[in-house]
Amino acid sequence: MDLGLAGKVVLITGGSKGIGYACAEAFAAEGARVALVSRSEANLTAAAARLAAQGRKVYWVSADLSRRDAGDRVVAEVERALGALDVLVNSAGAARRYAPEELDVAAWHDAMDAKYFSYVHAMQAVLPGMLARARGVIINIIGMGGKVAGPIHLPGGAANAALMLVSAGLANAYGKKGIRVNAINPGLTLTGRVEEGVAAESRRSGIAPAELLARGAERIPLGRYAKPEEIASVAVFLASGQASYVTGAILPMDGGANPVI
Repeated sequence: MDLGLAGKVVLITGGSKGIGYACAEAFAAEGARVALVSRSEANLTAAAARLAAQGRKVYWVSADLSRRDAGDRVVAEVERALGALDVLVNSAGAARRYAPEELDVAAWHDAMDAKYFSYVHAMQAVLPGMLARARGVIINIIGMGGKVAGPIHLPGGAANAALMLVSAGLANAYGKKGIRVNAINPGLTLTGRVEEGVAAESRRSGIAPAELLARGAERIPLGRYAKPEEIASVAVFLASGQASYVTGAILPMDGGANPVI
């Protein structure tokens, strides 16, 4: 199936590792012109080298999108290098996980800066251009923590819940302007973020991380954690013309672990 993404300009935040990097591979494989953003220049260099070894050239910008002015700078630089943006994939910003007794006020503020505002700053930066061109796609990779209140992910879960509302709201506001906005809620996915969460739960419960991982897989109806490339495949579909009538969707990808509406 031709997804029609060849030549499209795609900006992926958090694109140097995990799900963001898997999205970079998937969009590059479709022939898109891909730009990556991450706070770590070292991680970006490594990601670009891995993609180059596959014959995929990407552009990258180092930036901390939790800063209010970073989004505008990144978008301006990417558009000078690659042209007008067609797609934004937000995958940056991992809110830390805490056992409840470890929480303080700073943890709540840090989670909103790391996850909520890093996404909002990127969206606010791309929207003026997309509105002027009357076309564009935004995909927010959020997480099931916004629907299920896990005790070790309360600040991050609150940020996720806010992002789901923003995604649905922007889709409603700008659908007639040619802009589609969708969200993906991955469940447990084999990335470093899962390892961080398992470590926090291990501290809280006293159960060894390996045992927690095994128990987690048993609770998933599909019997395993997601792979980052599986999330990326859905992001590519949502960005394509094959999903031209899909907007405002909040898509769970947790293997059926949370049977909620």
